Amino acid sequence: MAREFTSVGVVGLGTMGAGIVEVFARNGIDVVAVEISEAALERGRANLTGSTDRAVAKGKLAEADRDALLGRVTFAVGLDALHSVDLAIEAVPEHLDLKQRIFAELDRVCKPEAILATNTSSLSVTEISVATARPNQVIGIHFFNPAPVMKLVEIVRTVVTSADVVADVEALCARLGKVDVTINDRAGFIANALLFGYLNHAVGMFEARYASREDIDAAMKLGCGLPMGPLALMDLIGLDTAYEILDTMYRRGGRDRRHAPVPLLKQMVTAGLLGRKSGRGFYTYERPGSPRVVPDEQTPAAAESAQADGARAIAKIGVVGSGTMATGIIEVFAKTGYEVVSVTRGAEKSATVCEAVKTSLNKGVVRGKLSEADRDAALGRINWSATLEHLADVDLVIEAVVEELSVKKALFASLDEICKPGVVLATTTSSLPVIEVAMATQRPADVVGLHFFNPAPIMPLVEIVKTIRTSAETTATARAVCAALGKTGVVCGDRSGFIVNALLFPYLNDAVRMLEASYSTTDDIDHAMKLGCGYPMGPFELLDVVGLDVSLAIQRELYLELREPGFAPAPLLEHLVTAGYLGRKAGRGFRDHTSR
Repeated sequence: MAREFTSVGVVGLGTMGAGIVEVFARNGIDVVAVEISEAALERGRANLTGSTDRAVAKGKLAEADRDALLGRVTFAVGLDALHSVDLAIEAVPEHLDLKQRIFAELDRVCKPEAILATNTSSLSVTEISVATARPNQVIGIHFFNPAPVMKLVEIVRTVVTSADVVADVEALCARLGKVDVTINDRAGFIANALLFGYLNHAVGMFEARYASREDIDAAMKLGCGLPMGPLALMDLIGLDTAYEILDTMYRRGGRDRRHAPVPLLKQMVTAGLLGRKSGRGFYTYERPGSPRVVPDEQTPAAAESAQADGARAIAKIGVVGSGTMATGIIEVFAKTGYEVVSVTRGAEKSATVCEAVKTSLNKGVVRGKLSEADRDAALGRINWSATLEHLADVDLVIEAVVEELSVKKALFASLDEICKPGVVLATTTSSLPVIEVAMATQRPADVVGLHFFNPAPIMPLVEIVKTIRTSAETTATARAVCAALGKTGVVCGDRSGFIVNALLFPYLNDAVRMLEASYSTTDDIDHAMKLGCGYPMGPFELLDVVGLDVSLAIQRELYLELREPGFAPAPLLEHLVTAGYLGRKAGRGFRDHTSR
């Protein structure tokens, strides 16, 4: 039977420590909250009362419950106050020597049967445990910030942690209403090991001026449904904290270059640009600690205004293709008020596309998102054709044909002959080099990538891919068109994966590698990323939806172009695809979908 925890000690009352105190006290457990000095103790007390007062103001905590919660907390200076607790958990800064000193002192102070826990997010629990004479009673209990809200707890066992200690802590997490994942002591555990490789990659993308900070963040929020963009999240975490986590993971995790901190990160930390807590990081904030972003010298508002002034007038659109993407793009433009020429191969395909657009628009009417008059007006703006010659007088052509370079190049060579001068020629490719398509024409300055996300009528993001030959006027026109459609256009260079796929798929590949190493299960890894990081889907859920074969193809392209060893497709992914495990569409992937 699991032991009963009646009193818990918490060492360190910063944001995380105070949150952990609140979690225990909310659930009827007496807490001894300890700091190093009276001043630090008062700051910790203010952190706790501020959090509980906000909960009361939001109606999430009754005043009586708040008072009872605070009544369970005893504040003290010094570790001697923890002599009778059943569990002591430290939540001090991520410095190994500091944690080892604290654990050596806890070992001296706490009763022999007490469990000693660390909230470390990246350091070795094993190295911390050897500072005590009871390493079998030392465990990692990694809460996520803010601790009262986030459901996930990573329970980290070392090679000598007692099985009874693990079971007792798992039972305690259940009592706290948390979802736990129990894992071995490895650099970054689950969530940080997957999260920080992605964050570091985003910083590298910004450092290389591949895309603006706003566009990188918007791409991942709108393209993947993430709660925050990677650079805004780095500011929230703290750039100094992020640097320490990455550096620790790099040194402890096999010196994977994906975890080697990008030089810009070290420079910003040295310059005191630590994120929200210092008032400035990748963004500038109203004041230190404020979440409100204010304009600064990097804000692209003036540049965007100038670009808008240089945009070409677009009234008539040509869309080439008959698939789902082409159908969605036709619908989006027609509903917005543009005249559209739809070109397909033959009358039969044209009729199929026409029927698909009508069906989608009718669904909009049924759902109350579109009036019958608006539907009819949109259909009236579409002209159906089976020949490219009908694109002679359009202002913008968007290609949405099969992802084969030879097919696209041949199409663009034909468009170059047919379309009038000044027409913007756009490809919807998600993986092919836009420059190769552009160079099939005599007007590469007029060629741009417009990567819509599926389904185009719903997804708010478009990646605007400029090549080294794309003119500023063409890019500005693409931005203006996206804005007119009510879409967010993010501008990036012509590189494999653009923004979203280049950041998303290496993260998914890292998750497969983690599973391949038998470090954790598909369910626990998915839980960690959904509950610990707020992701809408876990990596294996997402891989099954996207298709393992699609993921493998994208990962291969990224690896071939960037030659980053960490981007090499995980062998497990290759083996599953070879065996026909392709995800939902095949009925089986990382999970069995045959009964769903």
